[in-house]
Amino acid sequence: MYTQNLHTHGILCDGKDAYEDTVKTALELGFTSIGFSGHSYMSYSPSHSMSVAGTEDYKKEIARLKKAYEGIIDVFCGIEFDMYSEDDLKGYDYIIGSVHYLNIDGTYVGFDRSADEVKRVIDTYFGGDGMRYAKAYYKEAMKLPQYAKSDIIGHFDLITKHSETHNFFDTESKEYRDAALETLHYLAESCRVFEVNTGAISRGYRTTPYPAPFLLKELKSLGCGVVISSDCHDRRFLNYKFDEAIELVKACGFDEVLTLEKCGFVGHKI
Repeated sequence: MYTQNLHTHGILCDGKDAYEDTVKTALELGFTSIGFSGHSYMSYSPSHSMSVAGTEDYKKEIARLKKAYEGIIDVFCGIEFDMYSEDDLKGYDYIIGSVHYLNIDGTYVGFDRSADEVKRVIDTYFGGDGMRYAKAYYKEAMKLPQYAKSDIIGHFDLITKHSETHNFFDTESKEYRDAALETLHYLAESCRVFEVNTGAISRGYRTTPYPAPFLLKELKSLGCGVVISSDCHDRRFLNYKFDEAIELVKACGFDEVLTLEKCGFVGHKI
């Protein structure tokens, strides 16, 4: 049983639940810890991120919960840092580094959207060429270490959100895999922990977690570690498909998964 989720959103960004309600759900599930990861402030995407004032409220609320539940469950204050956001990254226990936007000639273009919106982005900015779009994402993601020292890389191949239902680009092709692997190697030099993210399954977009098996196998060969997360926006799905995620990482060669403890990341045999 995996007893932690570090990728958890709440009412101050785009999550549905009050933070204390999520802590209570974590306790009901037998969790030993829970980490919150509000979306860092993005002036170009206010509806998907915490405001400046909301960020301070978030830090205060998680600090309150840490104290209130001390000795019962460990509560961590994290942040999901979007690459171009304006958060100063002070006061967090951990940072999830993520890329949700492409900076195209100064315009921030979101791609973690519906399939229709992704098609519009591909047609508008990439001349209808889905592979150009995918490769642009991986090229963009290589900039992440310039903006933040991430403790965890979030949903590394997010660009494949709709790949099970829409053929925007060929995820089996050498061209795609070479681009993904190049970026994976680059990011692994500065961050040694990647998440296995089940969030797109709970929201009906996919039947398998991020990242793809070929990427997980490469992470194993590089000596990187993995955490399991549900990218939770609704506490009903706090540990969604964790058992399946564990089986996936085992099949890809991992013999342990990591959790964040007060002393840092700790491995657990699986």
